[in-house]
Amino acid sequence: MGEIMNDTSTDFILLGLFPWFRHPNLLILIIILIYTAAFTGNSILILLIWLDSHLHTPMYFLLSQLSLIDLAYISCTVPKMVTNYFTGKKNISYFSCATQLFFFLTLGLAECILLTLMAYDRYVAVCNPLRYTVIMNPRVCLQMALVSWGGGALNSLLNTIYTMHFPFCGSREIHHFFCEMPAVLKLSCEDTSFYEMVVSVICIVFVLLPLGLIMASYMLIFLAVLRMNSPAGRRKALAVCSSHLAVVSLYYGPAMIIYMTPHSFHTLEQDEILSMINTIFTPMLNPLIYSLRNKEVLVHTPKMGIRMLI
Repeated sequence: MGEIMNDTSTDFILLGLFPWFRHPNLLILIIILIYTAAFTGNSILILLIWLDSHLHTPMYFLLSQLSLIDLAYISCTVPKMVTNYFTGKKNISYFSCATQLFFFLTLGLAECILLTLMAYDRYVAVCNPLRYTVIMNPRVCLQMALVSWGGGALNSLLNTIYTMHFPFCGSREIHHFFCEMPAVLKLSCEDTSFYEMVVSVICIVFVLLPLGLIMASYMLIFLAVLRMNSPAGRRKALAVCSSHLAVVSLYYGPAMIIYMTPHSFHTLEQDEILSMINTIFTPMLNPLIYSLRNKEVLVHTPKMGIRMLI
């Protein structure tokens, strides 16, 4: 407590993940192992896609962008949390908190957009295969990546500036393991209800609308798969699409509960659990899901000496 009182008035206090947990050493060890697995899995996937010319396709280009987002997503929260645990310091400066919030929102929104574009890629591949290479040309793929990153960054910048402009009085303890927007807004001494309503509208645009487009794409894909004459083609299409749908459900489920339901409907502990699923577990599981659920293709990269199933 003495250390907290010595912090400057502009610092926030991150209470960490499950401060009530009786075995924090075990918890932090699990988090470190998950982070290591996520970092390794996504890095290897990006490297394999970059080095192997057979994987220079629109689907794998978009998958490499997803891995890059996941790599940055987990890295903008976990290292700070682990550092705070081992140093015993829970403070985070106003600027660092705003920076973390900006990158967290940027990456989260970019992933929403990218998952929608990946669904469109699968729709074109299954429903319009003869024109796939024309529609999904390298220029279009690059534009998709730029729209994902740029759209996420622009929206995040506006939300970060507006969130951090509120005056913070009284307690500066953030009941979370990172500077999450709802947790930061709770510290404001002004009424933030109107802004929270605006955030809900933004979530409709960046969460519900993309999710609706994704589901519509897969309904059309499913109907097209049923009309396929080749059983092998049906299995391949369903395997690739099921992996994408698994990732979509992992990402959108917690996000919708956190940002689109009234705060009174879920406790701080439930928010932390959902955020942990979204920001820590999902980046670790995504490479595994895409590797194991797709049709197994043995990829060999002689320069790296790695054999991996994708």
